[in-house]
Amino acid sequence: MNKYFAYLRVSTAKQGEHGVSLQEQRDSILRFAERSGLEITGWFEERETAAKRGRPIFAQMLKGLKQGKAQGVLIHKIDRSARNLKDWADLGELIDQGIQVHFANENLDMRSRGGRLSADIQAVVAADYIRNLREETRKGFYGRLKQGLYPLPAPLGYLDVGKGQLKDIDPLKGPLVKNVFELYASGRYTLDLLVQKADEIGLRNRANGRISRNGIARLLKNEFYVGLIRIDRTGEIFQGRHEPLIHRSLFEDVKLVLSGKIHPRCRRHKFLFSRLLTCQPCTYSLAGETQKGHNYYRCHTPSCPTTGIREEKVDQTLKLKLHPLELTPTELNAAEKALTRFETNWTANQEQLKTSLNLRLAQIQDRLSRLTDAFVDGLLDQATFGLRKSTLLAEKAEMELKLQENMSGRKAAGELAEIFELAKRAYSIYELGDLDQKRELIQNVTSNRSVDRKNVILTLKPRFAMLADRPKYSDGSPTGNRTPI
Repeated sequence: MNKYFAYLRVSTAKQGEHGVSLQEQRDSILRFAERSGLEITGWFEERETAAKRGRPIFAQMLKGLKQGKAQGVLIHKIDRSARNLKDWADLGELIDQGIQVHFANENLDMRSRGGRLSADIQAVVAADYIRNLREETRKGFYGRLKQGLYPLPAPLGYLDVGKGQLKDIDPLKGPLVKNVFELYASGRYTLDLLVQKADEIGLRNRANGRISRNGIARLLKNEFYVGLIRIDRTGEIFQGRHEPLIHRSLFEDVKLVLSGKIHPRCRRHKFLFSRLLTCQPCTYSLAGETQKGHNYYRCHTPSCPTTGIREEKVDQTLKLKLHPLELTPTELNAAEKALTRFETNWTANQEQLKTSLNLRLAQIQDRLSRLTDAFVDGLLDQATFGLRKSTLLAEKAEMELKLQENMSGRKAAGELAEIFELAKRAYSIYELGDLDQKRELIQNVTSNRSVDRKNVILTLKPRFAMLADRPKYSDGSPTGNRTPI
């Protein structure tokens, strides 16, 4: 019987679809079979690496050979059959059982000791090649990570801009991803509701389909959005150099909701100012109700002089408070430059302080090591050693606390930028946002919201009030010797 199987392999599915390797292997095997007078009764084509075990087609072929369905197998080259020694050993067992193995591109007699030895050496070399390739790939991978680069496809909300380049924020999907974080951090959405909301605002996955519940959950846990790179398989974390999409405080708020420490709340309000306004005379919250096609906010305390106020009046008062927060193009340009200078100076000062603290920590650690050596060598008694060690450990704890405070202090520049960003969008959010977004804006921007009889009293929070009360000039610029309007 001269019936043989033929085994073809490429390392990836892409090579099988677009490359020429499979066809070249097939042609080489056909020529060998024709020269040797062998009949091929089954083709086994695999598109998977041979560097690890578990190839289903290869296992199926071995099973057929063991069952006697063919006299042997034709393979293009040794490295097409196995690049791990366990698979090569399985093939060797078949050869020992009398099954014929021929390599179309290598003149080896697998029935002779010399041929087997030569094939074994080539198999070992192929396995070592894979080990070296894996090691070099790993070095390159971790080299990129240590440089702050992400050597994998960009997550949703970012763009790949080239090999060895930082990921860029996607101008279309980036703001949508940020909005998803903000919505979930508010505690008003479960993951299922957030999936629906993401679909409504137009956020799609890479296949341009609806994001699944698991996809949303993975997105919310991905620290890449705050400037870090986490390798899930090993748990390792690296500092990325890409621009963070969201602030760390927002990410921490999302973690609290995900962990169950803040439970998602269903929307209960159908009135914009419900429970946001208080009655000044009696300090109770005003409840919303609809009468004759208008929304009213009433105090239900008996004999209270605040009987009720229409929503339109509260709305108009709030708009008058928010409108001054809008910046002219000249003011926007000046403010953005000032923010950039502030962030640059802040970062430089913080880096200098961090370097100084780390140097001091290293010195303390060195002194602790030398102190321990002196005690081991008998140069210090137990009491002296304990006293000096306690002093150094206290100093070390103090330096570590200062370093921790230094790291948390970095939030200031980011928080200032967020305040500025919210201020300049406040009026448009109130005009165009949905009910939940408007309520959140009102709570973030105002500190006092009360009604005294028919008068609405709204106060901006100090940081926003300072911006609203800035001097106004005829050309829109906040600086210079110009005449105020």
